[in-house]
Amino acid sequence: MIRILVADDEHLIRDAIAGLLDLEDDLEVVGHAASGAEALAAALRLNPDVALLDLQMPAPDGIEVARRLTVELPDCRAIIVTSHGRPGYLKSALAAGVRGFLPKTVSSRTLAQVVRKVAEGGRHVDPELAAEAIGAGDSPLTPREADVLALARDGAPVNEIARRVSLSPGTVRNYLAAAIAKLHAANRHEAARIAAEHGWI
Repeated sequence: MIRILVADDEHLIRDAIAGLLDLEDDLEVVGHAASGAEALAAALRLNPDVALLDLQMPAPDGIEVARRLTVELPDCRAIIVTSHGRPGYLKSALAAGVRGFLPKTVSSRTLAQVVRKVAEGGRHVDPELAAEAIGAGDSPLTPREADVLALARDGAPVNEIARRVSLSPGTVRNYLAAAIAKLHAANRHEAARIAAEHGWI
């Protein structure tokens, strides 16, 4: 039996993933978490074989949770399941020790197969995301800079961006300023355009 922890701050998504996996004879969801902090605490308490992690959870995010689990619970293998499958995130996730990286659009059958593969010591990266990552080159942006820049691309004001990523407006401005400088852009809109053209957001 493969024991699984499911961490996602969206209750419906978390319950749906857990319910689908529990239908499999060889898979058992042993824990749920709604934030990175909850995921770490639950993993250390339950010692699951696989942690299914949402990328963007209340702090720490899925990549940081995976990084810590690699050190603190090396037998627990991490899989990121996300609706934010940008190349920069994929590279950061793999560097953090993540063994699987999937979009939330995968079928339940594929998800179950990937859980089994990763539990057995294998790796799985969505082929389309892998191809995009290879073509995009290395992003100079941190994951948080990419987050706020992606929201700025949609035209959201600083206060709205801050609310959506659970940061202060001042911190959002600092991330935007850093991204603008790194991309040698005139403003956040140009920075967002450059980053999007390179597949970094």
